[in-house]
Parts: sequence; structure tokens; C-alpha cells
Amino acid sequence: MIDASWEDIKMLTGKKVVIFDLDGTLIDSMGIWNCIDEELIESIRTNDVPIQDVGKQRAEAMKQFHQAEDMYLEYCGLLGKKYGSQLSKKEIKKLRYEIADHYLAEKITYKPGAKEVLQYLKEKGFMLIIASTTNDHTIEIYRTRNENIRKVADFDEYFVRVYAKSAVKNLKPNPEIYEKILADLGVQNTDCIVIEDSLVGVEAANRAGIEVAVIRDQYSDLERGEINQKSQYQYEDFSEMLSAMKTELR
Repeated sequence: MIDASWEDIKMLTGKKVVIFDLDGTLIDSMGIWNCIDEELIESIRTNDVPIQDVGKQRAEAMKQFHQAEDMYLEYCGLLGKKYGSQLSKKEIKKLRYEIADHYLAEKITYKPGAKEVLQYLKEKGFMLIIASTTNDHTIEIYRTRNENIRKVADFDEYFVRVYAKSAVKNLKPNPEIYEKILADLGVQNTDCIVIEDSLVGVEAANRAGIEVAVIRDQYSDLERGEINQKSQYQYEDFSEMLSAMKTELR
């Protein structure tokens, strides 16, 4: 939680648009991707390299390949080399998303309290946007097949626009996705607030000149100090964020 009293918070004052990251922020998905990658590695591995710290391994790969045309393709190539697979990186990526489809459609749901925050912001007249580096196929599963998400807060009902990976050429921490949103909506950076969980997301918002509120996700804890330093507001969960919002806008 931020040091300042909730009485001093001006997170939403003067804002029109609230931009949400998706994985790790609105939805509790990062642990699921660990399960997916563990299953993937088991299916391609031909050596005795131990499977451990898959989340950290993936995060490091995302940093390494963030400027690549397809960083997840490169990540799959890295997994193939590390675990002795004879499959091409394209074949490994295809297998990864075949494994992922079940998890994405059946297992993932919103983080506790996210629905209440979305409802409150919508009632208050804010424009809600999703800005994610998640690929379009995964977003479509969330939007059309995942009943956990659809029954709680349907994307089509709550969000004016959903920006997925294909919306931009350069992924976070590049600010392109946020700059595109500003241009598309015809708003200023000072009209917006970004809700994020990760360091790359916070850095992208910083570079676009947009204030950031962070929802803690345990899978970003290794970078917690830097995340908190570079964001304006920090919350342990959505319940805490909602209390601060209601205090500010009462």
C-alpha cells in the first residue's frame, strides 16, 4: 500500500480512462502458465535437465526477447535447446498452445475483488480498456469460451476496447500500446491511469507519461522494489484498491 493516506490519493481525479493489463493484473493466470510450461517441458524433454523455476525462466526470456518479432516463439526455441528437443521452435510453440487451450478455457478466472472494481468504475462513467501482450487467440478464448470470466465480468460488457498482442509491433516495456490507445481515443496521457502488475508494464506506462497503480502479483515479487519505485500507487489486492477509490470519489 502507498505511504500516503487514502485522503490524499488522487488516482482517479481528472481521469477519463482506466487501462488494465490482463494476465497477472485482472486475471489470476501466471501460475497457470507455469503449469502449462511444466507440462510442455515434460512432453519435449529428452535430457535430464531439471524442471524448476519455470516462471522465472519465462520472465527472463521475455526480457531477453522483448524486441523479437515473436518473443514467445523465441522462448519456445530456448526451451527446445535447454531440454534437448528435436522439435522446431514453431512446433514447440504450437504444442504449447494446444496444451494451454484447456487451461485457458477452464481454469483461469478474475482475481478476487476485480469484478467489484470494474463495476464501480463503470458506474462512475470511466472508459475501461484492456491493454495486454497476450496473443489474440488467448484473448478470444477468454472472451468467448471461458465461462469463469464471462459470467463474472464479460469483456464485451465492461471494456470499450481490448488491445491484444497484434495491436502493436513493439511490446511492453515499449510504450507503443499505450501511445496507440491515446491516439485511438483522442485523449491525453493525463486523462488516463494504468493498472498493472509487472515491471515491464509499469515501465511502458512510465514511458508513455501515464500514471500507474499496481496490483500485487506474487509472480512479480522478485522485482517488487523497482515496481513500487516506478509506480505512483500500490495495492495488495483489488479490495484495497476499491476502498481507496471510494474514499477518493465519495
